[in-house]
Amino acid sequence: MRDFKDLIAWQRGMDLVQSVYAATRLLPDDERFGLVTQMRRAAVSIPSNIAEGHGRNSRGEYIQFIGIARGSLGELETQSLLCQRISLIPEAEITDILAHCTELKRILDGLRNSLLPPNDRRRASALTPNP
Repeated sequence: MRDFKDLIAWQRGMDLVQSVYAATRLLPDDERFGLVTQMRRAAVSIPSNIAEGHGRNSRGEYIQFIGIARGSLGELETQSLLCQRISLIPEAEITDILAHCTELKRILDGLRNSLLPPNDRRRASALTPNP
């Protein structure tokens, strides 16, 4: 694939960023420099790392950046669950973000596995928990 913008993972990551920006607008002003900033940075990091990894020189670097994107996804999911627990964002918005997270985890895991050598794919799939 020539362009990172053709990747489903990147496209879904961009969709997630839009959902996070919309949801964080609903947070109270006193969270502007707390959860708003953290959630937005984590969300933006996901498609950014997918794009950066795609542009790197080696498959290993690409896999590493997919791992970073996966870590940012976990961070965002945790922050979203916190917002849900303390009722900072309406349930519908949280449900939308969490659904995006679940889908993107699956896509990123598939992308990572497609880049691994065949012997490593079996090992990686055994280590990846099912959602």
